[in-house]
Amino acid sequence: MAGTSMKTPTHAEHTTNGHRKQVSSYPAPKQLATPTDLTEKEVGAIVQAVNPLIADTFALYVKTKNFHWHLSGSHFRDYHLLLDEHAEGLFASIDTLAERMRRIGGTTIRSLSHIEQLQTIQDDNDDYVPAGEMMQRLLRDNAHMAEAQRAAIEVCDKNRDTVTSNLLQEILDETERRKWFLYEIVQGMDNTN
Repeated sequence: MAGTSMKTPTHAEHTTNGHRKQVSSYPAPKQLATPTDLTEKEVGAIVQAVNPLIADTFALYVKTKNFHWHLSGSHFRDYHLLLDEHAEGLFASIDTLAERMRRIGGTTIRSLSHIEQLQTIQDDNDDYVPAGEMMQRLLRDNAHMAEAQRAAIEVCDKNRDTVTSNLLQEILDETERRKWFLYEIVQGMDNTN
């Protein structure tokens, strides 16, 4: 999962009984191809732009919960509660975006291996991370997410999908709120441990 580049494939490979199999997000099987007035090309572009955001949101959710669970230091209570709030917001946005992909005739994330193929947020498996470093890492990840969300908004706008664009704008606002809180914490780094 770690170290992946900014890619936006519509397929992810995973192993089933030793065989590589493609996980496709678009086109959807006919049983899942919700009718829409968007063209196939438009839906494909939107799914390709949004599904990596969903994967990154899963990755950032897990990282945020990891830091929530493994936090220590003098600001434990405040940071513990803040990170739980951030994780709840991230988790809620996953379902919103995934269901939107289904409403326009695409499919979305199917498995952890699918997330692994699409995510650009690095996992964090360090045994111990000081509280201040946690906040810096989450600030960088949220800044990365904001950039990717803005790019996806542009794709949605270019492909006549104002509804998904509007959802992403609301999610971007929440991302920027997380960035703001994390930025302010990082400004007082001498007081974070």
